[in-house]
Amino acid sequence: MEFLFSKWVSAFLLCCWFSFSIGHSVVGLHGNARVRAVNLGGWLVIEGWIKPSLFDDIPNGDMLDGTQVQFKSVTLQKYVSAQNGGGLNVTVDRDDPLEWETFKLWRVSESVFQFRTSEGNFLTCSSDGGIVTATAESPSDSETFYIERNFNNRVHIKLKGGTYIQASNDNILTADFPATPGWDDNPATFEMAIVGKLQGDYQLANGYGHDKAKEVLKKHRNSFITVDDFDFLYRHGINAVRIPVGWWIASNSNPPAPFIGGSLEALDNAFSWAQAYGIKCIIDLHAGPGSQNGMEHSASRDGTVNWPTSPEFISQTLDAIEFLASRYAVHPALLGIELLNEPSAADVPLDVLVPFYKQGYKIVRKYSTTAYVIFCQRIGNADPFELYQANIGSLNTVVDLHYYNLFDRYFDILTSLENIQFIYKSRQSQIQALNSANGPLVFVGEWVNEWNVTNGSLADYQDFGRVQLDVYNAASFGWSYWTLKCEKKHWDFEWSVRNNYLQLQPGVYVGKSPGKRISRVILLLGAACIWIFLH
Repeated sequence: MEFLFSKWVSAFLLCCWFSFSIGHSVVGLHGNARVRAVNLGGWLVIEGWIKPSLFDDIPNGDMLDGTQVQFKSVTLQKYVSAQNGGGLNVTVDRDDPLEWETFKLWRVSESVFQFRTSEGNFLTCSSDGGIVTATAESPSDSETFYIERNFNNRVHIKLKGGTYIQASNDNILTADFPATPGWDDNPATFEMAIVGKLQGDYQLANGYGHDKAKEVLKKHRNSFITVDDFDFLYRHGINAVRIPVGWWIASNSNPPAPFIGGSLEALDNAFSWAQAYGIKCIIDLHAGPGSQNGMEHSASRDGTVNWPTSPEFISQTLDAIEFLASRYAVHPALLGIELLNEPSAADVPLDVLVPFYKQGYKIVRKYSTTAYVIFCQRIGNADPFELYQANIGSLNTVVDLHYYNLFDRYFDILTSLENIQFIYKSRQSQIQALNSANGPLVFVGEWVNEWNVTNGSLADYQDFGRVQLDVYNAASFGWSYWTLKCEKKHWDFEWSVRNNYLQLQPGVYVGKSPGKRISRVILLLGAACIWIFLH
C-alpha cells in the first residue's frame, strides 16, 4: 500500500514538474504558454522597402524629404561644400564628396526644395547677386530654391525670384548668373548625385500631397492586411500580432501635416479580427514625434533624431500612449502596449529614456492592471541589462530585444554554419541570462529568417529558421517575426511558410485550435503519470 501511494505521489510530482517546465505562462493567451507572434509591419507605419510600389506615382519621386544629394559644378569639376557642416559660406572646392558635401532635401513641392547641411543649418541666399551661405537655422523664403532637372541628372538651382545660382571663379556660390542657362557646360549647371533616401510616412504624404496621399493610404490600409491574414495566422498557430502605429494615430481625424488620418479605423479592424480568431494584439508605438532613431520607420523627415531633446515631443508621445491605453485597455484582444520602438542608443540617453518608460508604465497601469507594458531595448551599442537595472515597473513588464543577423559588418562574412553557431552561442546565452534575471520578461520582438549568406539553399534557410525558433522559443514572453508581408521574400512570413523556407515546429505551438493544443499537453501529462505508476 505504501509502495502504491509513493507511486502516485511520484506521478503527481512529475506532473507538477512537467507542467511547470512548459514555461512561464503569459496571462491572456489561450492554450499557449508564450507569445508566438508576427509583426504587421509596413501597414499603419510605412516603410518603402516593404512595399515600394506605394511611392511609384510621386512626381520627382527620387527627391523626397530626407533624400541626400551632392552637387558638382560641371565647369569647376568641384563639389559644393558647407564648410564645417554649416554655419559658414558655401564653397565649390572639394574633389571628393563626404559629409560636408552632402545635403538633405526638405521638399516643398515636386520642384521646390530647401537644403539642410550635416549640422542642421539651411542654405540661404537673401537676394539677387548675393552669396549662398549655410547659416540659416530654419527655412523660409530665403532658404527655398527651385530645381530644374534634365534626364542626365544635370540641374539648375534658382531663387524664388528667378535668378540662377552659379559656381563663380572664386569657388563660391552666387545668385547672379546673367541669363537662362542651357544644359551645356556652364557655371549654372551642376551634376546632382543621389546618395541616400528615406521612404516613410513623411515622405509619402509630403510627396503626394494631402489629397492624393489620403487616397493612396486608404487603399493600402484596406487591402494590405485583411481578415484573411488573421485566418492564415490562426491556422498556423500564431497567437498574437505586434502592430506598429505612429504617434499621429492619437489625433486620427486631423493629424498634424503632412500625416494622414485613417490608421485608427484600421487598428480597430485588426482588434476585431484578432478577437474573432482568438489572437492577441500588441500595440507598438513605432514612430515617435521628432523621431527616436532617424529611420524611415520612425517617420523621420530627414534622418535627424529630435525626440529625446524635446520635452514637447516626449509629452506628445505620452499623450499617444494614454490615448491607446484608454481606448483598448478593456478590449479582450489587447495583450500589451510597447511604449516606443527602437530608440537609438547613440541619440537617446538612458536618463531620458528611463523616466519616459516609467511615465508610460504608470499611464498604462491607470487603465489596466493586466496589460503587459513593453520596453524596447535601445538599438546600437546598448546592453539590455540596463533596462533590468532601471526598476521601471513591477507588474507584467517585458523587455523587447530585436535580433537580426544583418545590419552589422560582423555578419557580412559569416557562413551559414557560423550564423547558426552565433544564434546558439550568443543569442541563446543572452536569453538564458535575461530569463534568469529578477525583472521583466524577455521578448524577441523582431527577428527574420534572412541573413547575408549569398546563394543560401532551401535547406540552409530551413536550418537557420529552425535554430532561431529553437532559441527564441525559450524567451520567457515569446517572439514576433518581422514581418507578415514584404516584397523581399524571406522577410515575408507568409511566403516563407507557404514555400517551406520557415518550418514552424509541430507539437510546440502549431495546432488547429486552442482546445487541441491544451489536449496535447493533457495527454502528455497523463502519459507521464501512467508511466510512473506502472514502473
